[in-house]
Amino acid sequence: MKKIVVTGPESTGKSLISEYLGEKLNVPWIPEFAREYISEINRPYTYSDVEHIAHSQILQLSEKEQLNPPFLILDTWLIITKVWFEEVFKKYPSWIDAELGKHKIDLYLVCMPDVPWVPDPLRENGGEKREYLLNRYLEEIKKTGCNFVLISGIGESRYNNALFEVKKHFNIEE
Repeated sequence: MKKIVVTGPESTGKSLISEYLGEKLNVPWIPEFAREYISEINRPYTYSDVEHIAHSQILQLSEKEQLNPPFLILDTWLIITKVWFEEVFKKYPSWIDAELGKHKIDLYLVCMPDVPWVPDPLRENGGEKREYLLNRYLEEIKKTGCNFVLISGIGESRYNNALFEVKKHFNIEE
């Protein structure tokens, strides 16, 4: 099973690309857990909440792995969660590094902040912060030694660029 993570700063199309790839490749995809969780707690999130999110991401992956699909698409992963811990709380649980090492990711699709940031009540990092976070995510991905590609483009071309990179990376023919 090949695992593909769609990651990047806020408001860069991660969820839409994840769903698109799942449909086009006819494989399961794991929606972002953090957004749903944070929207339901009706209070400011805490360190414990982010830790719960990280554990839930791992559980979701484990559940989908049981299906044994050829590919599995993840809408975000522990890289973002680790950086989130560091940026908000200036520390992160050490077990996250162990989990990152335990779960081999075959390809990270890193969404560039070349599309407009759309504010909503759950988004915290617009403007120049998106570029900064992009670089932080890339630093963390590079530490894992995993393959990654940058995804850019507007609208349908963005989705097609992501699909093209997946097909190229895994030698998938039409």
